[in-house]
Amino acid sequence: MHQPDGAGGGDLGAVVPSDEQATGAAPVALPGPRRPGVHWWLVLALIVVDQASKLGVIGTIPVFGSVQVIPGFLDLVHVHNPGVAFGFLNNLGAAYQKIVTTLLALGALVGIAYYARHVRADEWLARLGLSIILGGALGNLIDRLRLGYVTDFVDVYWGTWHFWAFNVADASITIGAMLVFADLLLVSRHAPDSV
Repeated sequence: MHQPDGAGGGDLGAVVPSDEQATGAAPVALPGPRRPGVHWWLVLALIVVDQASKLGVIGTIPVFGSVQVIPGFLDLVHVHNPGVAFGFLNNLGAAYQKIVTTLLALGALVGIAYYARHVRADEWLARLGLSIILGGALGNLIDRLRLGYVTDFVDVYWGTWHFWAFNVADASITIGAMLVFADLLLVSRHAPDSV
């Protein structure tokens, strides 16, 4: 029986090379399963720390009370924030406040989830930032759904100037956002490839 040239002689088990092997091109790897966009252990840890710190304040400091930590700079307080970050929407009517702030929080969570689905596994800074944001957002959402407001307790001030009171969840959201922006703005892989 005549074998065509290059078919491998009389070896019946020989495999004819594919087009990729014949041309010397490397085979294309199929994408593997996507890793989750966030670190769920970190999200859960931040929720626990946030809720525990709020319960500690609620149990030890009366509403509108204050405990001095660093004179002239830092106090622990107990205030209720029915609005969103930095007192925004605090003057919205009580009938609508819980609905509007909860819808805003849920909208933010949908945005975080959408963005997290598009973060690659090697984008560790963005994944870390999103995890921290998500933990903070869920911590405050638990307060809104359970109480109708968020408990704030960190009061940073200088002389007569006071920053808005905040909590662990607020700090997490701020730090996480800074990490995500740092990833977007500073990490070189986001720059377009040269042609």
